[in-house]
Amino acid sequence: MKKLAGFLAVMLICSVAAFAQERGREGAPAGGHAVGGGHIPAHGPAPVRHATPEPKAADHGQPGDNRGSFKDQPGHPEAPHVHANGQWVGHSSGRNDAHYHLDHPWEHGHFPGEIGAGHVWRIGGGGPSRFWFGGFYFGVAPYDFGYCADWDWATDDVVIYDDPDHPGWYLAYNVRLGTYVHVQYLGA
Repeated sequence: MKKLAGFLAVMLICSVAAFAQERGREGAPAGGHAVGGGHIPAHGPAPVRHATPEPKAADHGQPGDNRGSFKDQPGHPEAPHVHANGQWVGHSSGRNDAHYHLDHPWEHGHFPGEIGAGHVWRIGGGGPSRFWFGGFYFGVAPYDFGYCADWDWATDDVVIYDDPDHPGWYLAYNVRLGTYVHVQYLGA
């Protein structure tokens, strides 16, 4: 009888631990931080009404381009990211940001696949210059290359959102990390 009671106690402890891990995936992002860990924003960012210049900080993107610091709270990434409350940190430069100007927006057409929170895509390969999923090809804005250095270009899940401020660009949100970059659709 003691062996049975001990066995049941061990099983109960293991099941509670497993249940707690599953709750961590469904609820707030892992590690108690409000970024990444499987959280998917319900919608993309709103258009910027009043552009704010980025604070000077670490150098990312093109040589000589100083980007702002996006580490707004302890444990948050030094990259544009989305809080669990839906706040898109780093999407504040507005429509006239020369880093995202394209002479020929939509040069390869509009992305014909599904976008938004209900459509998660698994990256199938490539790298920042050209990556793919579902037969669709994208390229990260050169200015954003430094923000996707830790992406897994073979297995990360992304959600594509419209960029309301920069014609020709979409935002690719990395579900695992909670970060995002500007991407251009390159065709199918």
